[in-house]
Amino acid sequence: MLALDHIIIAASSPEQAAHNFSERHRIKVAQGGQHANWGTYNYLAYFENDCYIEWIGITDWTVAKESDNPLIQLLVRKLSNGVEGPVQYALRTERMDDCIENLKTLDTPYTGPFPGSRKRPDGRLLEWRMLFPASAEDVLPFLIEWGEVKNKPSDSSLINNREIHSLTANISDSATFASF
Repeated sequence: MLALDHIIIAASSPEQAAHNFSERHRIKVAQGGQHANWGTYNYLAYFENDCYIEWIGITDWTVAKESDNPLIQLLVRKLSNGVEGPVQYALRTERMDDCIENLKTLDTPYTGPFPGSRKRPDGRLLEWRMLFPASAEDVLPFLIEWGEVKNKPSDSSLINNREIHSLTANISDSATFASF
């Protein structure tokens, strides 16, 4: 089964973008961490239905530009062109290998899975895998499978007392892309 995992927002300043969103929608945001292998960092807003919003920016342009991860390539393209806002979303699976076999059976091209990790503010290592179905026309949602530690805050008071219910087809306006 697939479920909405998170929405990715490109931001030149993830901290400021998350703060602005927090003020506008009265939600709590938290510092996520750095992805040293990708030259990126993030801020997060967690919701009750195990979904979150991720504001992601670049700390090291050289590392980010050299990444083979399609999400980081997309982020570099968007931010290089001055585009900030929602750019992608992820669907969660607990059976990545089955998803890979299904894509092969359907003869659907894909890249990955790409391993990912970062240290959480509490020091624990968060690990995941990402799989990107390919399309010549559109950016498709990618699949994510979490390791032993799930992406939930160690302080449960950081989970907003709301749920993400839907996404709009046009996510170009960061204020209206999701309904709570």
